[in-house]
Amino acid sequence: MARDIRMNPARQTNPAFEIVVSHYNEDLTWLKEHSAECCVYSKGGEKNTPGLPFTSTPLPNIGREGHTFLYHIVNHYENLAEVTLFVQGRIDDHVDMTLAEMKAKARTTAAGQVTTYPFRELELFEHWEGIPWDKYPCWKRWSSMATQKMPDTPGVLFQKYISESDRLPVAIGFAPGAIFAVKKETIMSHSLAFYERLLQKMFLGEMAHVNPETGHYMERFWLALFNPAEYVQWDHADLSNAERNKDGQLAKGRWYRTPMGSGVDLGAMRRGEELDSPMSAISPAAGSS
Repeated sequence: MARDIRMNPARQTNPAFEIVVSHYNEDLTWLKEHSAECCVYSKGGEKNTPGLPFTSTPLPNIGREGHTFLYHIVNHYENLAEVTLFVQGRIDDHVDMTLAEMKAKARTTAAGQVTTYPFRELELFEHWEGIPWDKYPCWKRWSSMATQKMPDTPGVLFQKYISESDRLPVAIGFAPGAIFAVKKETIMSHSLAFYERLLQKMFLGEMAHVNPETGHYMERFWLALFNPAEYVQWDHADLSNAERNKDGQLAKGRWYRTPMGSGVDLGAMRRGEELDSPMSAISPAAGSS
C-alpha cells in the first residue's frame, strides 16, 4: 500500500513526546497550551479546521479515530515519537485528568505497556461473531447511525490481522474511547507492513465510510494488539488472581462487562472510590454471550 507523503511541516522529526489528535469539529481549546506537541488530523473539512495555534493535516471523514491512528503510524513509522498519546478531539466524557496530568503519566510508559486513563475502567470484549447492537440500548447513539457493515466477523479479523493465531481468545480487554499512550518500540514490535495491511482491511476500500463497523472493532483491538500478554485472555484458566494489574487497571479477565439491556452507557467508573457497577470475572462456567 502506497503511503500518503503529506507531512505536517510543523511536526518535529522523532519528537520525544507527541499527542496525536483525531479531530472532527470539537473545540480544541483544552489542547492549546500544549499545541507544540500536538499532531492534529482534522476530518471536519475546511469549515471545521482548527484555528491557530494548531497546524492540522486534513483527512477524509472515514474510519473514526482508528483510521486516524493507523494513518499516523503508517505515515510516520520511521519517525515516531518516543512516546505517543493518542486522543480524540474530545475526551472529557472518558477522562477526568488534566492534559498536564495525562502527559506526566504518559511519559512514564514503559516498553510493552499501554497507559490508559480513568475514569472509565477497562472493558471486556467477547462478541466474536459481531456486536449485537440491538441488545445494548445504551449504545443506540452508534447503532442508530448509518453503518458500513464488515463482511468478516470481529473474530475473523482478530485472528487474521491482530493475533495472527488459529484460535480465538475467550475475551480481550479494551479502553473505551481509544485514549492511550504507548512507546515507539511497542508500536514497532509490529512491522510497517502489519499496520499497512490493517489500515487497508479495516478502513480503506469498501470500508472507507464515516461509521464503519471496523471503527468499533478497532477501538476494542488496540490494547490486545500492543500487549497480548496483559489484554488477551486465551481461555478461562487464563485469569488474573488479582483484581488489578501493576498499572492499576482491571487485571486480565476481570474487565468490566456491559450488561445487556442496559439503557445508560455508564461503564464502570473509577474516581478513587468504589466502582458504581462491579465487574464479574469470567469463570470457567461462563461463556461468550
